[in-house]
Amino acid sequence: MLSRITGRYVSWPIDCLAVLLAATGIPPNVITWSALVANLWASMLFASGRFAAAGGMMMLAGMCDLLDGRVARRQGRVSLFGGFLDSIFDRYADLMLFLGLLVYYVDVNRFRYAVLACVAMAGAVMVSYAKARAASLVPESPVGFWDRPERLVLMILGALMNRMPIALWILAIGPNISVILRIVQTWKQIEEKGRAQSAGTSHVPTLKPVGAVLTGRAAEVPRVFTRSAGRGI
Repeated sequence: MLSRITGRYVSWPIDCLAVLLAATGIPPNVITWSALVANLWASMLFASGRFAAAGGMMMLAGMCDLLDGRVARRQGRVSLFGGFLDSIFDRYADLMLFLGLLVYYVDVNRFRYAVLACVAMAGAVMVSYAKARAASLVPESPVGFWDRPERLVLMILGALMNRMPIALWILAIGPNISVILRIVQTWKQIEEKGRAQSAGTSHVPTLKPVGAVLTGRAAEVPRVFTRSAGRGI
């Protein structure tokens, strides 16, 4: 949802920057790696308590995430492996950012916020996994709100405004609710698919096995010849 809204306003400047980067011949995977490095740097800033700087680094990483696919399309380098690598790095980035927050809160003896960071980290990983796993079983259905752009924007706002505990509470609750909604929706679609298949097979007429039909015909042949022979005598 947030991707579609922000796309209306940032698409043009990002496309202009993608044109400039594509002209340099820089490989898209280098931009993908740059996003991962920027997120690693942001996690280290979180661990040291420099939240505003971490938020700025997350913005740089997010820009790289927006650019790698556009640069790949303009250079004609779109590949399945590139998309796969990008999704893997996104999961690592999510884990690193929350791990940095976890290290900070443990270091300052804020056990409650450390647990909150763990719950938010689990929600971030599971909401993406639930979406990908459901897509392999049923047609995709837009259930839940907390995709990766929404989570990153909230983390950036919490870091820049020094309101990370509030952001963590929301991130601990929202994504996990989305996971539950996707579980329920996937269960409903699987049940509906099973009922449709059962209804389709119940209308199929029952046919005799081919072997039984042939056996029946073969059994009638001797009786026919016996009757004919009797009449001839």
